[in-house]
Amino acid sequence: MAAACPSALRRAGNEEFRRGQYGPAAALYTRALALLEAAGDPAAEERSVLLANRAACHLKEGACRLCVADCTGALDLVPFGIKPLLRRAAAYEALERYPLAYVDYKTALQVDCSVQAAHDGVNRMTKALLEKDGVNWRQKLPPIPTVPISAQTRWSVPSAAVPGANTPPATAPQGQPDQTAAGMERARTLKEEGNELVKKGNHKKAVEKYSESLKLNQECATYTNRALCYLALKQYKEAVQDCSEALRLDPKNVKALYRRAQALKELKDYKSSIADIKSLLKTEPKNTAALRLLQELNRT
Repeated sequence: MAAACPSALRRAGNEEFRRGQYGPAAALYTRALALLEAAGDPAAEERSVLLANRAACHLKEGACRLCVADCTGALDLVPFGIKPLLRRAAAYEALERYPLAYVDYKTALQVDCSVQAAHDGVNRMTKALLEKDGVNWRQKLPPIPTVPISAQTRWSVPSAAVPGANTPPATAPQGQPDQTAAGMERARTLKEEGNELVKKGNHKKAVEKYSESLKLNQECATYTNRALCYLALKQYKEAVQDCSEALRLDPKNVKALYRRAQALKELKDYKSSIADIKSLLKTEPKNTAALRLLQELNRT
């Protein structure tokens, strides 16, 4: 049966991805990987592609930690693959792990210096790291690997059969996030526009920007940003809902736990609010804002 063939399952997964059915696509890639494993087939390149494809599904659904895991698996099998590098960088960025995102974007540029998404990513991460760590931010970076010449030529020589210089011949699925890169970039732009509106105190307009961004890419940080706006607008139920979505994507997210606790306090659900603060303090025991809020809650 064709359905039992890994390559057929991969093609079916690509088709589901094209239709925006990311969950079913991921399930098909998982089945293909299981078949390769059951057959004892080393097929490093095919497995790497399947993992990178599944990572794309996770990224689209906002499951950034799963995306990182699959991209890392793909890169272990075939080092310096441009797609898993870019997808892992995007996932790290969404998780606000900017030094790791910077390293992956820079590595991708060593593989192929013409990839605009990597240039844009480096620029964003440079700005974020400068704001976070000051002028000495580079000293805190993990080492950037040196890409061997063989990997550079392998991934940067255009193939007549496949459009685009960045696509590995034969194994690359069509309809993958190369086609959604513009959507991801638009989502980031909308989020940044929302951030600027928040700085100006225009929370209502910022909510609109974040909502548009989330239609294109469900990102943890965008949910927590919109939750902050809902708190400012006294829309506490909406704030709780957004924080819960963020925690579904990143169960230990400190901002989501803190902002949900704030919203729950305003809704007079003190027990749940205290539970969120205690969860937060397990991750950051010295978080002064959380300790202060817990004191307030204990007095209620």
